[in-house]
Amino acid sequence: MRQRLSDRLDENPGVPERALLEHLLETRQQDAVNEGKPDVARTPLPLESMPPQLVEQLQMLRSQSRISSLLENQMLMTAFQPIYGLAAQSVVGVEALSRFVSDDGAGAELWFAEAASVGLGANLEFSALGSAAAAAASLPPHLYVAMNISPTSCIDPRLPELFDHIELPIGRIVLELTEGIPDEEYLQFISAISPLRERGLRIAIDDSHSGAGALSRMLHLRPDFIKLGRNVISGVDTDTSQHALAVCMVDFADQIGAVLVAEGVETPDELRVLTELGISAGQGYLLGRPSVRPQDWAAWNTPLDPDGLGRYAIAADQVASDSGASDKH
Repeated sequence: MRQRLSDRLDENPGVPERALLEHLLETRQQDAVNEGKPDVARTPLPLESMPPQLVEQLQMLRSQSRISSLLENQMLMTAFQPIYGLAAQSVVGVEALSRFVSDDGAGAELWFAEAASVGLGANLEFSALGSAAAAAASLPPHLYVAMNISPTSCIDPRLPELFDHIELPIGRIVLELTEGIPDEEYLQFISAISPLRERGLRIAIDDSHSGAGALSRMLHLRPDFIKLGRNVISGVDTDTSQHALAVCMVDFADQIGAVLVAEGVETPDELRVLTELGISAGQGYLLGRPSVRPQDWAAWNTPLDPDGLGRYAIAADQVASDSGASDKH
């Protein structure tokens, strides 16, 4: 028994808890064999037959192993989606979106949620930031790069070190908060992010977040970018209430000096009205889909004339209608 436990420790260097758990499972199976149940030895022990605490530990260790393997093997890549300056009719920035190479085809949100549940959320987010920064070397140099990050990871002391080790200038980076800032972390967040903003880092928040999206929080935080989701821009061309809300957000952003970005632009009429209202930038399948191909990124260096953008928008709208594209970008 001691030898088997020693073998498990050798197979799991640095993770004695996993070695012990596997040893316990093996021991339970061996006990079953000794009781005259040989079939159990050849069949994985079902989770329902285990104590709840053991099941929870096993699932956590499996998740830790999956995330650790993903990080060690660098099984993620970066797709960029263009962000258009609506007045200039040209690409002004991109949003970096993680794409994971995995057998189960799980989406990025599931990977990040699983990593956060086992205490590896910041590790995975920092890996994604590093991947995006490396890929950005192939982008036109005038574009800013918006990278998604949770507020909790912003207060991680490793974040400033990350910016010291990537080649992308900090002045081209926009950290886009993926969720609201918890009240208990707000002061820590301000303390951690302020020195980076002084170095040129910019931040973006989503209007839909109940914490970071609250107007009072925006007034204090004064983000560089405010991103408007479908809850604001849907029907802006037909609904008077939505139109009025968009007008208010344009005025509010102007008062605090923030750039307003409309996400999920889906129709040429929405694009036209958003441009007329003075919204600074737009993003969505209508204007450009996420791409992992550098040849697509290179094309964003060439400004499009208004007529050309209009024709492109109509064509993209037709493609989206034919393919039944999702509203969630």
